[in-house]
Amino acid sequence: MDYIPSTEADLQTMIADIGVRDFEQLIASIPRDLRVARLNLPPPLTELELVRELQRLAGQNRSLDQLVSFLGAGGYEHFIPSAIDPLVMRGEFYTAYTPYQAEASQGTLQAIYEYQTMIARLTGMDVSNASLYDGASALAEAALLCLNAAPQRKAVAISSAIHPEYRQTVRTYLQGHDVEIIELPVHDGQTDVGALADRTDLAAVLMQSPNYFGCVEPMAQAAEAAHAAGSLFVACVNPISLGVLAPPGEYGADIAVGEGQPLGIPVGYGGPWLGFFATSRKLVHRIAGRIVGCTRDAYGERGFVLTLQAREQHIRREKATSNICTNQALMALRACIYMSLIGKQGLRELAELNVRRAHLCAKTIAHIPGYRLKYTAPFFNEFMVVCPIPAQTVCDQLLAEGIVAGHPMGNDLLVCVTETKSEADIDRFANALMRVKR
Repeated sequence: MDYIPSTEADLQTMIADIGVRDFEQLIASIPRDLRVARLNLPPPLTELELVRELQRLAGQNRSLDQLVSFLGAGGYEHFIPSAIDPLVMRGEFYTAYTPYQAEASQGTLQAIYEYQTMIARLTGMDVSNASLYDGASALAEAALLCLNAAPQRKAVAISSAIHPEYRQTVRTYLQGHDVEIIELPVHDGQTDVGALADRTDLAAVLMQSPNYFGCVEPMAQAAEAAHAAGSLFVACVNPISLGVLAPPGEYGADIAVGEGQPLGIPVGYGGPWLGFFATSRKLVHRIAGRIVGCTRDAYGERGFVLTLQAREQHIRREKATSNICTNQALMALRACIYMSLIGKQGLRELAELNVRRAHLCAKTIAHIPGYRLKYTAPFFNEFMVVCPIPAQTVCDQLLAEGIVAGHPMGNDLLVCVTETKSEADIDRFANALMRVKR
């Protein structure tokens, strides 16, 4: 079935109106070596055949109801309160349109303002923006901010323990800039910041805690080393971990970023997610994206406006610090509602539950012959396990039992345990590991 509605007669009429003999004459100026004679696609299907094929493919999926997942590596399964979806899906919010015309979007702007307030309090920073695309883009924007704040400095130090996709995104953002990217080494799951002492050209030091391996980094020590080198310090953090770990503002971070997906946002096959971005007050005019502020109108009524916007679309090009002109408003709303529902005490209890379950699982696995924990560094809800056989083989065997074992990395397995995993789930996981064929 041809999905192009034009008939052959329609095509001939268009060709005649253009003034060429046929389609070949129309594209005669394009060299033949640049033309694609035939797309590498299977034969066309009718709409009925296509629907059946999609149903067949969908039937291969297995829902989370059928699986127990210990997969983390940047996307985390957390319980999402049932109140979030009906609130977020109200027609006033559930739109693909970005609120450029801020004066017509008071409800959205107020929700973003409340989100900013909560992120600033959560991270211990002075100010938060309205959100960015995801954690990776937030970290990359932070690196750009630091370089713009100190144009005479041409180096950025980034921990090798940061999520590899985040590091790649930073490199992509900095491509074309005259910048040296220094990767800091990792020992026993934590970053070695000793090399910072010899650098005088650093604009930024980027660290993640808990890092990609799940280990908690000595962030206060790293911030002190960064500042001693004259650099700004960027902390990339898991927001749930801040229920038990010190917030970035407490240990002197200049910028706090991270992935907001754990705050009431489904894993959703990788997105859409939410990048949060908070800074100290001295950097507020360099912050990426936009900031919603609260003011009074001509009648003295409380109102909300886009107070700061950093893109050249809104300000003079030479003063622009970012090309980001929008934000993840709907995801920020989810995070705002989630934080409102769970509250300060609830976040602490949730974080403690993550720690207890993860450490119970790690202790249980460490007692299975052939398995051991790779690092001795403290961890939050994720940890590395050294397997007796390739980790992918372990994952394949456990998947047959309805268990997603984690993220395989050679002989190492990155395991994540959140509050969604019961003690019975952990026992089931451990028993399945004991049955793995070697």
